[in-house]
Amino acid sequence: MLKIALLSREHDRTRFDCGIPELNLFLKATARQHGEKGISRTFVLNEDESTILGFYTLTLGEIEANQLPSRYAKKYPGHGLPAVRLARLAVSIRRQRKGYGELLLFDAIQRTVVIAEHAGITGLFVDAKNESVCLFYEKYGFIRCNDKYLQLFLPVATLRSSLRVKE
Repeated sequence: MLKIALLSREHDRTRFDCGIPELNLFLKATARQHGEKGISRTFVLNEDESTILGFYTLTLGEIEANQLPSRYAKKYPGHGLPAVRLARLAVSIRRQRKGYGELLLFDAIQRTVVIAEHAGITGLFVDAKNESVCLFYEKYGFIRCNDKYLQLFLPVATLRSSLRVKE
C-alpha cells in the first residue's frame, strides 16, 4: 500500500534515483538534516517501510507582490507576503509516468491548505526546471508569475477549491 510520510532515518535514501543528480543528492545528503534544523520538510512516498518511490519538499518564505501574476498582485500590499514553496518534487525513474507525481503534488497541496488555515499565506510557489515541468504544474492550476518565466503560483483560493475546502 502506498504511503506518504515525513522523511526519517528508516527510509533508504541511497537507492533513490529520479534521473536528476541534484535532486538525488538533496534527498541523500541534505533533506533529513534540513528537516532536523527546521529549514524544510521532506515527505516521501513508499510502498514498504524503507523504499522511496518519490518525494517532495516544502518550505516557507516571502515574496513581493510584484512577483505575482498581475491579477493577483493588486490584491496584496507590496512586500513580505507569506508563501509556501514546493522546493522539490521527484519520482524514481522506474516509477515515473504512473501518477506518483500527481499523488505527491496533491499531498503537498493538502498540507499547504492546512498551513494556510493556521498561519495565512498567499499561495504555493514552485520553480520549474524546464518548460515540460511548467506544463505539468499548469495542468493543476498553477499560473506563471510575471517576472520569472519558470516560477509558478497556485493561489490560496485555488488550493482550497482543489480540495473542496470552503474559504
